[in-house]
Amino acid sequence: MTGLPTRAQVERIRAQYPKGTKVRLNSMPEDPRPIPVGTVGSVQFVDDIGSVFTNWTNGSGRAFIPGIDSVSIITEEEYVNGGGQA
Repeated sequence: MTGLPTRAQVERIRAQYPKGTKVRLNSMPEDPRPIPVGTVGSVQFVDDIGSVFTNWTNGSGRAFIPGIDSVSIITEEEYVNGGGQA
């Protein structure tokens, strides 16, 4: 995604990542202090510009940006058994 997303794109992101969705980070290439690859987290909310704020198991409460950062949606069982690392 380049530039700011449209309202429709933000709504699609919100539908894809509702509160409580469990995710595993695959990459965060443009962040100077990225969350470690393999860390799992629980989505808290999507803001008006499409950033997905997540509570990560490493204690961080940072957002990922769909289209720039890469995450995989995981099951609750994977989240519980993942321990925060791949």
